[in-house]
Amino acid sequence: MKKKILVTGGAGFIGSHLVERLLKEGHWVIAMDNFHTGTKDNVLAFLNNPRFEVLRHDVTEPFRIEAEQIYNLACPASPIHYQRSPIRTVETCVLGPINCLTLARDIHARVLQASTSEIYGNPIMHPQTESYWGNVNPIGPRSCYDEGKRVAETLFFDFHREAGTDIRIARIFNTYGPRMSHGDGRVISNFILQALRNEPLTIYGDGSHTRSFCYISDLVEGLIRLMNMDGFTGPINLGCPEERTIREIAELIIQLTNSKSDIILQPLPIDDPEKRKPDIELATDVLGWTPKIPLEEGLSRTIEYYKPIADDNSPPTKQPR
Repeated sequence: MKKKILVTGGAGFIGSHLVERLLKEGHWVIAMDNFHTGTKDNVLAFLNNPRFEVLRHDVTEPFRIEAEQIYNLACPASPIHYQRSPIRTVETCVLGPINCLTLARDIHARVLQASTSEIYGNPIMHPQTESYWGNVNPIGPRSCYDEGKRVAETLFFDFHREAGTDIRIARIFNTYGPRMSHGDGRVISNFILQALRNEPLTIYGDGSHTRSFCYISDLVEGLIRLMNMDGFTGPINLGCPEERTIREIAELIIQLTNSKSDIILQPLPIDDPEKRKPDIELATDVLGWTPKIPLEEGLSRTIEYYKPIADDNSPPTKQPR
C-alpha cells in the first residue's frame, strides 16, 4: 500500500537515497531538512515528482505533519561536522527524536530512528552485537554524537514503553556511495578524491584499524525492511560484516583509480575506534537482509560519481571516519 512518509534529513547522503527509493515505490514523500549538512543538489532530481515535497525546517523545532511513517535521519554524521558545534549536535540528537516521537505518538505513526555503530564506542566486544552496551567516553570530543545517539535510543524506548509509540531503531555502520559530501572527511570520499588527484592518501594511525563498509543501496533496503516489519522494534545492526583495514581500503582505491598516489601516516585522533564490525545475524534472521553489493563494485560506482568533482581544486578534508 502507498503511504505518506516523512524523512527528516531527507536532503542528506542517506536521506536522499531513501527518498529516491520510496518515490520509486510510489509513496508520497516529504523530505525535511535545514540544509546544514544536506544539500539541495541531492533532491533536485525529485522536484518534478508530484508525490514529493521539500520542507525547510530544523528538526530541533516542533513540527506538525501528517504521515504514516517517519524516518528520523536528521543529524550531522561525520566528526568534522558534529565536532564543529557539539552543543548543537546534542540538541539535534535529543530534541529531534523528542519532536519526531511526540508527532508519531499524537498521529499514531510508526517512527524509525537512524542510530549508529558509534553507540558501541571503541568496542571491547568484536564483532558488535545488539546486546553489547558499548565502551564510550562520555566526556570526549566525540561524545556529543556518541552519547547523543545513545540518549536518542533511550527516548525511543521510553516513548514505546510509556505511550505505546510504534518505534524502530537501526544501528547504522559505515555506509558509502554517491552523494557523500566531499568535504565531510569520510575515509572513502577522502581516499577517492586524493587518489583521483594523485595526491597522497592520508591514513590516521598505522592503517591497521578496521572498518566495515556497506553500500548505500543495501543500507536503504535494510531501513525499509525494518520500517515495514510488524511487531519488531530493534535495535538492529545494519552494516556489512566484511572487515577491512584502512590500509587495505586505501590500497584498493589506488588500484581501482589507477592512481600514482602514495600513502602517508598521521596520528590517530582521540577516541577513534580501533575496530568496527557488525554482527548482522539478527538482521538476517528477522529481516532476511544481508548486503549484496561487493566492496569493489560499490567503490567503482562511487569513484565514477567523484570523477567530475575531483577536477575542481578544493582538497578533501583531512579527518578520518
